[in-house]
Amino acid sequence: MLLCYLQRVALMTLLALGGLWRPVRAQTAAKFPADPIKFGQVEAQDLTAAPFVADSAAAAVVLCDYGRSQMKGHGSGLQVIFERITRIKILKKAGFDEASVEIPLYHREENSEKVSNLRGLTYNLVNGKVEKTRLETSGVFLEKRTPTVNVQKFTLPNVREGSVVEFAYTLTSDYLFNFQDWTFQRAIPVRWSEYRVSIPGFYRYNINYQTSRPFDVQEVHVGQTTLTVDNKVGDGGGLGAGMTNGILSISAPTEEHRWVLQNLPGLRPEPYMTTLADYAARLDFELAGEQWPNEPYRDLAGTWPKINARLLADEDFGGRMSHTGFLKDQVLALAAQHPDPAARAAAVRALVLNSVRYDGTNRYFAPEPLRKAYDAHRGSAADVNLLLVGALRDAGLVAHPLLLSTRDHGAVSKEFPLLEYFNYVAAVVTLPDGHDLLLDATNPHLPSGVLPDYCLNRVGRLVGPTPATSRWLDLTPTQRRVHYQQVSLTLDAQGGLSGKVHTEHGGYAAAEERSHVAELGEKKYLAAVVQHHEALTLSKLSLAHSNDPDKPLALDYEVHQPEEGAPGSALHLSPLREFGNTLNPFRHETRSFAVDFGMAQEETLVVNLALPAGYELAALPTAVVMELPGNGGRYVCSAATPTPGTVTLTSRLSLNQAVYPAAQYPQLREFYRRLLEKQAEQLVVQKKAGS
Repeated sequence: MLLCYLQRVALMTLLALGGLWRPVRAQTAAKFPADPIKFGQVEAQDLTAAPFVADSAAAAVVLCDYGRSQMKGHGSGLQVIFERITRIKILKKAGFDEASVEIPLYHREENSEKVSNLRGLTYNLVNGKVEKTRLETSGVFLEKRTPTVNVQKFTLPNVREGSVVEFAYTLTSDYLFNFQDWTFQRAIPVRWSEYRVSIPGFYRYNINYQTSRPFDVQEVHVGQTTLTVDNKVGDGGGLGAGMTNGILSISAPTEEHRWVLQNLPGLRPEPYMTTLADYAARLDFELAGEQWPNEPYRDLAGTWPKINARLLADEDFGGRMSHTGFLKDQVLALAAQHPDPAARAAAVRALVLNSVRYDGTNRYFAPEPLRKAYDAHRGSAADVNLLLVGALRDAGLVAHPLLLSTRDHGAVSKEFPLLEYFNYVAAVVTLPDGHDLLLDATNPHLPSGVLPDYCLNRVGRLVGPTPATSRWLDLTPTQRRVHYQQVSLTLDAQGGLSGKVHTEHGGYAAAEERSHVAELGEKKYLAAVVQHHEALTLSKLSLAHSNDPDKPLALDYEVHQPEEGAPGSALHLSPLREFGNTLNPFRHETRSFAVDFGMAQEETLVVNLALPAGYELAALPTAVVMELPGNGGRYVCSAATPTPGTVTLTSRLSLNQAVYPAAQYPQLREFYRRLLEKQAEQLVVQKKAGS
């Protein structure tokens, strides 16, 4: 089982975009005030509706979230003691989930983090009196989630709209590297969030703050603590150390920190974003080193070369890639059949795809031999892609594993060497010309050399035995999300329409649609296409290349719209709106984080319209050309009359960037607004004068 010395598991372990990290700096302050909350002492006004009128859009509100971490002596070593009290007001049924709590607990071999003094209360106002319902021990249970993580779970009882729920617990950890991180912000508003830590001078932590918002309160002062252990820790000399009856007391200076953020808005999910945890205000701690009295400073911070070496030596990672001999005969046959390295890599990937199906589990290590997944024909991302790396090597290719974090897991920081950033592994083949070919065998709907969209999280870490093969790779794909439509329509004098539609989905759009076809089946997929065009009658629908990821997925069908007007009257229609975009994905006026599409986008819609005899356009639509700053994107809409009695409308959208920073959000939102406005313009078709 892969065990990382610096792996930390906290309530939320996902870290932020590297550009948002900055070191915490604070000024010396006086002694801290009393705790902001006491368990069991709810404010009566919090049980009424009046204080929450401004939160009417929220499902719940965190009234106070307070945590404190410190170190204490235990046996012959030290422990991290983390205490937490959280109080939440439930406003709507949608907020009932806030009464269900999960506490991740890291464990390794015989040691495990433990929860104690767990308490929970639900407060309700009944006939003007406060009614309390306690959390019973029967409602608490432990789930073994991964080989190194258990989860303590409980749900507070008797929750209803208007309830206040409260819980408190103490978490004890022997792992000093697992100093508890703190997340201030949630999906619901937070009135007050406070975290205090006490760190003995023996240890040094890098403390990093994610967000652009300054703290409402940030204080630090130097204190003093006594750590008591039953034998020698470090040298034990100096700093007031003394031995009494086998007990060693060490007096040590401490850094006492206090951070507060208040009145935080809820983090709302938005289109085209990674996980919310990438954008939440939070603190993270990395153990950097230790220095005991009369001993030299020990650097405990990890490095990427150390991590590479440890991974390659671990049986659950490097060892797995060396035990793929059960595929060797098939792989050697493919190597002889495909002398071209890229074609050979594609053939080996196809073999793995057909041998082991991805089961949806994401991790970068394989706790069981790969033969087990092969025999079961199912496995995790690590089972599939470590097998792929080994098979590629058996085929005579230069292949290495690629660590990455999926979009729903969180961003990776290059500056902090931590394995916890990663939850996925893919493969990279270095071709003779030096080009890196990225490979993944979890998604059969993509061609070789293209990572799935859930892997497009900016950067990945190549793991190899030398510095040249251990490096960062940009995961921005060359493939785009491409959607092309060609519509040929004939309009009659009564406003009826008939014609044909040809649609092609290419690149990532093709993979997305093929996934839908595989999930729904072709019949239901086509039924959904019919349902999408409510104003039209569709017939003769047919799909092509649904099982060939190297070609665009093609869809053809015929359309018919019943006659709507009397002969001779003016006719109005908006064909671009019928087949184009309908809603602006950017509804909110402001956005504080990037728009992350994952890949560039391209949408083209061409409508050829034949007018009824004796009719003409009242006016030809004006052409529009819009561009985003820095060549970030372009929209072109034009109209032409190639022959008498016909009109051709062309709408083409190109978004050239995979990621748009928050500063460009207003321009991007306005860009889409004007695009939709243009596509919604009506064509007015009228009888020619004298007809």
